Amino acid sequence: MGIFSMILGFFGFGFGVCIGLVIGYFLFIYVQRSDVQDPDIRPLAEHDTETLQRMLPEIPLWVKNPDYDRVDWLNKFIQYMWPYLDKAICKTVRNIVKPIIAEQIPQYKIDSVDFEALTLGSLPPTFQGMKVYSTDEKELIIEPALKWGGNPNVMVAVKAFGLKATVQVVDLQVFASPRITMKPLVPSFPCFANIFVSLMEKPHVDFGLKLVGADLMSLPGLYRFVQEMIKDQVGNLYLWPRTLEVPILDPAKAMRRPVGILYVKVLRAAKLKKKDLLGASDPYVKLKLTEDSAPSKKTTVKHKNLNPEWNEEFNLVVRDPQTQALELRVYDWEQVGNHDKMGMNMVALKDVVPEEPKFMTLDLLKNMDPNDVQNEKSRGQIELQVIYKPFKEEDLRKEYGDNSTMVASAPQGTPAGGGVLVVILHEAQDLEGKYHNNPSVRMIFKGEEKRTRTVKKNRDPRWEEEFQFVAEVPPTNDRLHVEVYSTSSRNLLHPKESLGYVDVSLADVVNNKRINEKYHLIDSKNGQIQIELQWRTAN
Repeated sequence: MGIFSMILGFFGFGFGVCIGLVIGYFLFIYVQRSDVQDPDIRPLAEHDTETLQRMLPEIPLWVKNPDYDRVDWLNKFIQYMWPYLDKAICKTVRNIVKPIIAEQIPQYKIDSVDFEALTLGSLPPTFQGMKVYSTDEKELIIEPALKWGGNPNVMVAVKAFGLKATVQVVDLQVFASPRITMKPLVPSFPCFANIFVSLMEKPHVDFGLKLVGADLMSLPGLYRFVQEMIKDQVGNLYLWPRTLEVPILDPAKAMRRPVGILYVKVLRAAKLKKKDLLGASDPYVKLKLTEDSAPSKKTTVKHKNLNPEWNEEFNLVVRDPQTQALELRVYDWEQVGNHDKMGMNMVALKDVVPEEPKFMTLDLLKNMDPNDVQNEKSRGQIELQVIYKPFKEEDLRKEYGDNSTMVASAPQGTPAGGGVLVVILHEAQDLEGKYHNNPSVRMIFKGEEKRTRTVKKNRDPRWEEEFQFVAEVPPTNDRLHVEVYSTSSRNLLHPKESLGYVDVSLADVVNNKRINEKYHLIDSKNGQIQIELQWRTAN
């Protein structure tokens, strides 16, 4: 009887399954709705805000704000490098934090504070977008939108009074919008001297804190208190306009900015050799600093004199007293043809004691090769006085620090009211030459002329060259003549043409100490030139 019941049950189950499958198939085929409409497909721009939020719960910042650029390449780079960055960052944190902890724990009677575990986890931060600002200053400003939902494992063991407590930080979330300013830009790697970091808004920081296995953040009121405390403390320190300054390079050395002035007085020469056919010479002296593109300065010509006296003074701007040297060359002036060389010598600035006058008598040599036997031949002597007066350290820090509107003072000993006019030629735009476009700039201040290099075949040249003019009195009523011109050796009919000029009044520079502006060029259709001017006065 039992076997018979089992066989009937088996057949009944199989029959029921078959009947169910057949009925379900016919219901699926023939009982579907026949009034199904096609989906409504519309562009995203035609949807309302609520529909877009349902479709896209988190819209990237570069979509919402056109000022932000996509940086997917940067996120991929960080993702690939994250295992190595994790170790490098953690190692750096250990090296920085350990000395600070060792210095602070004796005040609180703590035996030790050690990292039992320190890793940033496997999830790297991502940048939702990045905004880049362009200014007329020598700086680069970026604003990345940072989001990091990481899984770090930071365990800190604290030992005190024979007890040990372990605190663990987990599940970290950081949302921040920092502004990173790299300035000043310099021609030495990594091409910026300082980094300034500030937060444009209070950051969002969320994390779990475990003590003896229990999550402290689950305590009533503690989570909100910690959140607000972190936001307030970080905001008080780094919320814009407050900044965190990270020095990278010494800007004075990296930019080869002036660090002082060398005062040279060419006194006289003696026992010079005859160069002319009539048994005399017409000597004059050219002097300049090595590693400087500024043109040489010259004394007057003393005709038919083998023991001339000049007593003429010159001011030379020093950029690096450890490597630069004063180069003196004596020539015999010729009315026709090249001037004959009579001798030369050099004075290393590192051998000149600052602020102390130094009188010296130098033998004239053929060249500076100590092994050249021709230097043993007598060519005469030259006497001079040199004084090196460096700028003050605090003035240099003011100029190259955070406040870019400050400039250094002129060196001590500068005549009352005198100073140095610094001219920095940055760039020009939309230059239009009728015959050629090989622009260079000529500057004239009180009869002294200086020139930039030539940039060939360029309507938007960039020079980034600096020049200095020493003035005995403030140039309140003077003007700086700046002319852009183009030269070409191939065009014989028009080898030189003017691309425009501007006369800059120096009254604003004297009053404001520094200006950085773009000027429209006269006699040019659309040409502009960016000039930075500084007036460094004596204390």
